[in-house]
Amino acid sequence: MHFTSEQRLDDGVFQREFTLGEIPRTLWTPESDAPVPLILMAHNNGLPKAAARLVARARHAAAYGYAVATIDAAGCGDRPRSAVDEQARTDLRRAVQAGEPVDEIFESFIGPLVEKAVPEWQTTLDALLALPEIGGPVGYSGWTAVGIRLAVVEPRIAAAGFFAGGYVPLAQREEARQLTLPLLFLLQWDDEGNPRQRALDLFDAFGSKEKTLHANLGGHTGTPWFEVEDGNRFFGRHLMK
Repeated sequence: MHFTSEQRLDDGVFQREFTLGEIPRTLWTPESDAPVPLILMAHNNGLPKAAARLVARARHAAAYGYAVATIDAAGCGDRPRSAVDEQARTDLRRAVQAGEPVDEIFESFIGPLVEKAVPEWQTTLDALLALPEIGGPVGYSGWTAVGIRLAVVEPRIAAAGFFAGGYVPLAQREEARQLTLPLLFLLQWDDEGNPRQRALDLFDAFGSKEKTLHANLGGHTGTPWFEVEDGNRFFGRHLMK
């Protein structure tokens, strides 16, 4: 684990860039005299970890009292794209423009991404929990497909907030039934890229006894800011005991 930069932001949050192997990661931490809980914040594929709305969410959570970490998924941000990645994105754009079905393309593209991403998140988790300023428990926020898989294989995840806006492969839709941790599921009612009924079926499939659905009018990127604040309170109930 190698820290490459550190800065204190105007809200009192510390932002540090670090690498594990060749993969770039970012950690935000609050000013605190005691170890703080950790939230792993993942973006849907295609959105870099430096994206403004992800950074805003991370800083808000850190100011609330959490350590927050994110990494670039394979082919995103500062990580190179393979020829396979580029071809999949080309095929997806062509299918969307032609009005053709895209589920098969998503399955072949997103499924392997999930399988690659989860071990990277586990390695990140191992390294961060070794830092004296981070004490757990651990939450997860963001990309649903990765979050489902990570929560199934990683018992250290105590609560999760999922965004319903990304494609969830069939394997993860089945794995959703195995989840028992507290869940907050955010749905944009008019998301043009995410069929509403599919998202509702996924919420129904989650095996958790404590699960909450927040649905708001609007398209894919229209999630209201108050959901960030509600998310912090959700994690507060489960990570700050």
